Amino acid sequence: MARDWSRYWRSPQRRLEAMHAHFERHVYHRHSHETYSFGVTDDGAQAFTCRGSGHTSTAGMVMAFNPDEPHDGQAADALGFTYRIVHIGPELVTDALTQSAGRPAGLPLFADPVVHDPELAAGLRRLQAALLGGAPALLSDELLDAVVLAMVRRAAVRGPGRRSTGRSPGAAVAGRVAELLRDDYRTDLTADALATAAGSSRFAVYRAFRATYGMAPSDYQRQVRLHAARKLLAAGTSITTVAAETGFADQSHLTRWFVRSYGITPGTYRRASG
Repeated sequence: MARDWSRYWRSPQRRLEAMHAHFERHVYHRHSHETYSFGVTDDGAQAFTCRGSGHTSTAGMVMAFNPDEPHDGQAADALGFTYRIVHIGPELVTDALTQSAGRPAGLPLFADPVVHDPELAAGLRRLQAALLGGAPALLSDELLDAVVLAMVRRAAVRGPGRRSTGRSPGAAVAGRVAELLRDDYRTDLTADALATAAGSSRFAVYRAFRATYGMAPSDYQRQVRLHAARKLLAAGTSITTVAAETGFADQSHLTRWFVRSYGITPGTYRRASG
């Protein structure tokens, strides 16, 4: 009999969240976060796809996802997996790097989603335990800074700086479509509407979008809606109102996709303020 469980913590002041969970049956639908997401597998093995390839994180391994990077996840076998993950807003990463360097810093890039580094794993465990355990603010800040600096020094393939942006015609088409999906995420847009906005055919839009963003336009639209829902839930808005204001059919529709993408219910997330 499956014994999935999860604990979630969310800062009420800044984009900083932590989760500790064990999943045997839960399967993450392809999703993304607006934050950097650094995790460590405690037990078992988690299989996931990211950046066009399959990966497995086993006990002691660290996972690193860049902001808005699509990925999924599930247990690699019937025994399931236990893991910890911390979601850190890009502005917090920039601040830590800037304070450390004494000059303005940009954002790092992590190219390998799985890293075997016991020191990083230990640091992430300490930070996650402090956040979920209600540690004093000063200790949490120190551990957060230490994790950010260690992750960048030991796992980033490029130091702080701007990511290069695609300049191909396909990337330009995808960018126009993404802008429309972000601006009108509440609207039930059609494929023809996206094609018109992009000045291209429906099929060219679909191919360019998948190549640029790693997911279909419909999946991207749902992610934008989920990101908006998280902000409203964090502000204390009722789940029914959140569903209506973010383009979901109803509360059940929002709940179903929230669980599939994040492993917790909207109610759990709303109550998780630390």
